[in-house]
Amino acid sequence: MKKIMALILIVVLTMSTFLVGCGSKDNDKTDNGTVTDNSTDNDTGKDVADEKEWSGTIKVQMIGSFKMEDSTDPVSGVKTKGVHLLKEEFERTHPGAKVEYVLMGWDSYQQKTQAMLMSGEADVYQVPGIASFAAQGLLEPLAPYIENENYDLEKYINGQVNGWKAMGPEDSDLEIYGVPVLGDTRVIVYDKKIFDDWGVEYLSEEPTIDEIMEKAAKMTGKNPVTGEENYGLYFRGKYASDLALNIGESLGGTWGTGFRYKDLQVNFNSEEMKKGVQYLKDAVAYAPSGILSEQGNELFLTENNNIGMTLRIGPGFLKPIYSNGLDERYGASLLFVNPEKGMGGVFEGSPCAIGKSSENKELAWEYLKFTGSEFYQQYLWDEYMAAPVLKSATEWEHIKAVPQMEVVLKAMGRLWGPRYPYRSAQPKSILASNVELALLGQATIEEALDNAQKETEEWIKEQQK
Repeated sequence: MKKIMALILIVVLTMSTFLVGCGSKDNDKTDNGTVTDNSTDNDTGKDVADEKEWSGTIKVQMIGSFKMEDSTDPVSGVKTKGVHLLKEEFERTHPGAKVEYVLMGWDSYQQKTQAMLMSGEADVYQVPGIASFAAQGLLEPLAPYIENENYDLEKYINGQVNGWKAMGPEDSDLEIYGVPVLGDTRVIVYDKKIFDDWGVEYLSEEPTIDEIMEKAAKMTGKNPVTGEENYGLYFRGKYASDLALNIGESLGGTWGTGFRYKDLQVNFNSEEMKKGVQYLKDAVAYAPSGILSEQGNELFLTENNNIGMTLRIGPGFLKPIYSNGLDERYGASLLFVNPEKGMGGVFEGSPCAIGKSSENKELAWEYLKFTGSEFYQQYLWDEYMAAPVLKSATEWEHIKAVPQMEVVLKAMGRLWGPRYPYRSAQPKSILASNVELALLGQATIEEALDNAQKETEEWIKEQQK
């Protein structure tokens, strides 16, 4: 067990800059640090070199903190294998083929990817902004490739394929333009010690909004054990609109309908959304005073933490708790879903797609299949602790050794898909700014959400011209 924990610690320390969410700024290693190859015929498409002789070179764009060569963290000394490992495996299983990588960070990634697609600079792209690129006709539809080979989409975590569906300029329905490659989600993280100090039962794996509020109220005040001031909960004010909508979903609400901007119908001023904002306004009473200005949670995930639970936090919470030896202290629970639809919350992560202008689409499709192999997904987990998108990940030893990951993977299978289209355009900021006004008391909840609805409907009308 000590060996497993040591290996997990090595993995989590590599996470410092690797982020997989759409615009978020928000494993099986051996003793010598190499990735164990557990691939099978169903994993990479082949466990030995393909008898077919391939030709040509494909360029693959990747977004994140990826490096081509191995690297060593100057502080921790942790070594991370470079993506040359992926290059070597793909070329081994596709003799005659060559792969070149274009690696970029998250800064201005959407604009950079747009420029690359327009100029045909690569063949395979990581496209968290897939809806925009598909709508411009810049991506290759994947249905013919999937149907031709009967490619197994069931191996992906439920909802992951559906979540990235998009519409091309000639499509009348949502289609598959990308396959999931980097997983991400949001969960609730809570401090068991603070729950114990107050004599409060730990959160359920799938808590109701009432359970959260009741337990937050019980843990706000002077801690009976330490004498320090405690707060029941915290949420990031910047993302309050997403959380309010998710709470509304738990009450039976939805964000709206449609996918193309001109066809959107939003429910920003629904009764469920109003209740969601009211819930957060009430919850502020159990939170640090700086919550709406992104302050007050500086001690969360540390030994001296003073907050019972944080709502809506990404898998990055694993790094500080494991690196500080607090992994048994912090638990994770699921966020909310619409009870009828069984899904809720912002869809997160990244898919991979083929550029429409690629001159080697057959080989590019082979690479997309490669991203869905256990070899590829284990590499991302082993080296960057990126959440896997495969159902089989639940059986990986180093996933099972991180109990919080069971909740993370479950949460990934419950995200709203296809993803909320309004979040890729102006309505995202319209809703966020109005919810902020309501929480600050600068407008009533009804005034704020009616205004968000009105502004968004006006924006939609502009898209119809």
